[in-house]
Formats: sequence, structure tokens, C-alpha cells
Amino acid sequence: MALHNDLGRLGESIARQYLESKGYELLDENWTYGKAEVDLIVYKDGIMIFVEVKSRSSVAFGEPEDFVGKAKQIQMELAANAYIEIMNHQNDVRFDIIAITFTKNKDYTLNHIEDAFWPED
Repeated sequence: MALHNDLGRLGESIARQYLESKGYELLDENWTYGKAEVDLIVYKDGIMIFVEVKSRSSVAFGEPEDFVGKAKQIQMELAANAYIEIMNHQNDVRFDIIAITFTKNKDYTLNHIEDAFWPED
């Protein structure tokens, strides 16, 4: 398997553990709807949160969160709308990004960006 896939899976695992340690309830992970995928779907304080996890081994080309572009935001919104309908969720919704940057010795920094974006119509 490609190194970037391993890094991505490790980042998602770290993000999941981080969120659970902060009291978020994990509802789903790697949830797909058509071609859209949401890395983590969590719930806290009545809010359903759709989380994109971005992991990088370097910031030479930008911070991890810089790689959540408009197309990805639109895909996440499509998936979120389907999930909300399936779960009949009636409360608030939020889109977060968890950006993880690894160092060569496998240490990392984690940046949780709450309410990172709201896809436009």
C-alpha cells in the first residue's frame, strides 16, 4: 500500500481518538454516498458534525487544511444531506477539518478547525 494511504489511515485514527477523548460520539467513519466520502461523522451537544481529516508529512506545499477545496466541500455537503435525511436529524450541523502534520519521528501536530466551512448553494 502507498505510504500516503498509510499516513491517511493513521491520521484518521488519531483524529477519531482525539474527538472521542473530547466527548464526541462517533456515529460513522469513511461513510460514502455516491462518489462522496466523509471521513468521520460525530455528534456532540445536539450537533451532527461532518469531519474531513487531512494528514501531511510536510507543510512545504501548504497546511493540510488548505487541501480541502471547494469540490471536496460540495461533495461533503451532498453526503451530509443524505446522511441527515437517513438519520432524520433535526438539529444543527457543522463541518470541521482536522489537520494533522507528521514529523519524521512520527510526532505530530493536530489542528481541529471547528465550523471550518459551510458549502454554498
